[in-house]
Amino acid sequence: MTVGLAPLTIEQVLSLARGNARPALPRDTSWSTQIERGVNAIATRVAAGEVIYGVSTGVGDSCETMVPAAFVRDLQINLVRFHGCGVGRLLTPLESGAVVAVRLASLTRGWSAVRPELLQGLCDLLAHRLLPCIPAQGSVGASGDLTPLSYLAAVLTGDREVYVDGHPAAAREALARAGLVPLQLQAKEALAIMNGTSVMTALACVAFEQSMRLARLSAALTAMASDVTQGNQAHFDDRLFAAKPHPGQRAAARWIASDIAYDAKTRRSVDRVQDRYSIRCAPHVIGVLLDAAPFLRSTLEIEINSANDNPLVDPETGEVLHGGNFYGGHVCLAMDLLKNTVANLADLLDRQMALICNPAMNQGGLAANLVARTEADGAAHHGFKAMQITTSALAAEALKLTMPASAFSRSTECHNQDKVSMGTIAARDCLTILELTETVAAIHLLALCQAVDLRGLAACGPRARTLHAAVRALVPVNLADRRMDGDIARVLEAMRSNALPIGKCELP
Repeated sequence: MTVGLAPLTIEQVLSLARGNARPALPRDTSWSTQIERGVNAIATRVAAGEVIYGVSTGVGDSCETMVPAAFVRDLQINLVRFHGCGVGRLLTPLESGAVVAVRLASLTRGWSAVRPELLQGLCDLLAHRLLPCIPAQGSVGASGDLTPLSYLAAVLTGDREVYVDGHPAAAREALARAGLVPLQLQAKEALAIMNGTSVMTALACVAFEQSMRLARLSAALTAMASDVTQGNQAHFDDRLFAAKPHPGQRAAARWIASDIAYDAKTRRSVDRVQDRYSIRCAPHVIGVLLDAAPFLRSTLEIEINSANDNPLVDPETGEVLHGGNFYGGHVCLAMDLLKNTVANLADLLDRQMALICNPAMNQGGLAANLVARTEADGAAHHGFKAMQITTSALAAEALKLTMPASAFSRSTECHNQDKVSMGTIAARDCLTILELTETVAAIHLLALCQAVDLRGLAACGPRARTLHAAVRALVPVNLADRRMDGDIARVLEAMRSNALPIGKCELP
């Protein structure tokens, strides 16, 4: 996959991150000329003694400290070193690979004054699957993701650690085994790698993909919930959604209608004319996420393909432009929005589970807490009682994390970074909410399969039958109280590996 000419999509970033595509730099001479212009412009201006932030000056509030030409290279090395203070969990190989891919996309725009050798070094990390071990915490999202991106810059120089076959290893040794030579960073190059939004954007790409899968799964689970509660299928009649035509909302309704094989002429009769909101309004809840998707995609793909470090070098004129493109406000807004829409799916599915576990609300035929035991000791068993408590706990935790991260901007670094985006924190919170919501969905799916066993397959639509078969191949019906954490783990693994037949996520 050529990186540097056409803009990258979210899907292409993740394909590079997974190693499903191999990156290559353009062989276009006009692109190469543009890259060289920026590099030459910096070299010329440094030689002329010009003041360039982060090249001939200190960084941050130290921008008034002049750095003699003899120490310009030392400044770049020290910039990487002193930002080696990341903490928290390590980004996963997928997340780290996305960081490398997004930073590559940005630097190949030609505004960052980095050499082709450095760009090739980023390609080599992806091609050889030598992905930097990056601590997740330590960025306020402006001036970019300085601390986490320092781990990428360090790896290019042979320092710190990389993932090798999924396990951390010394970068210098791993590069040597792959036949790669560590780089010596030139003027501005460390700053160009570190001073940008690529960590938050990479995490946002991962979150976007997960959220789309979760939206389709939520529709499938709603179809099952409608079946086992003998709900009113007409709630998903397309005429309703033509009257309020939000495209994503309408798509969600169509998914559910297809999953229950809705037919206006043969729909089942119902005792209760209207289902409770968690069933009836499910397309409206899922639809909010789907209708936010175009904005999320546009925002993230602009950010992926932007020059977002500081300063920038105009590749046409060589003029150095000092600005604030490292500010991650757009990514933060996207992730704060995605946090809210995903957490609402957790709440929706938790409410559906409460319905199916309660005989007063599940249209009868389903035992309290979905207890399937019919023997004399049935009263001593509890079915999905504790599982419902777990979904409630997870949903509450997801909802708690929806507080907008941008609202917590704080002044730091000697009041130089006095207004920051918190975009990386928003992206990390979003991934946490997605993990919590996926677990709610896995537990709800187990409960729905138990309800299908109690209600009978004949009462269920095609999606319920196919999902029931897939889950039962992994987990047996619960006939007596037992631990179910292993059941949850197996269903989660199948869900996250796209092994469950949830239907295609085709958006209008």
